[in-house]
Amino acid sequence: MGDVWIRTINHGLVRADRVTEIAASRGSVHEERGYSIKAVAEGKAYILIDNSDLEGTPNARFGHASRMQAALLLAVDAASTASAPMVISYEQDGERWVLTPASDIAGEPVPAVPVASGDHAKLSAGRGYPSRSSR
Repeated sequence: MGDVWIRTINHGLVRADRVTEIAASRGSVHEERGYSIKAVAEGKAYILIDNSDLEGTPNARFGHASRMQAALLLAVDAASTASAPMVISYEQDGERWVLTPASDIAGEPVPAVPVASGDHAKLSAGRGYPSRSSR
């Protein structure tokens, strides 16, 4: 795996190759609605998503959380094949994971080798394929 980092809700970064567990729950951290997703690395839990806006039955919320969890795994796989270090972030507006070259986040020039055809790949829950952020 290349350098792949996952952004937490506190804007921290966790190395994807150190994650030993990704867990989903049908309730958010603070309420009995919504859902949350956390990653465990080196014995510490990191909250990645805490969405208290999602309504529905507990089973429907857990199903959505499970799809977001699967989409995160697809994002990690996609990012690990990139030639440049990548950061995976959750985009709440689109309910999806976004892959961004670390150089873009750091304000460095874009790498010479395009990543995902020069665009940031986005993975949506349940779709299992990257789409482009701009065309």
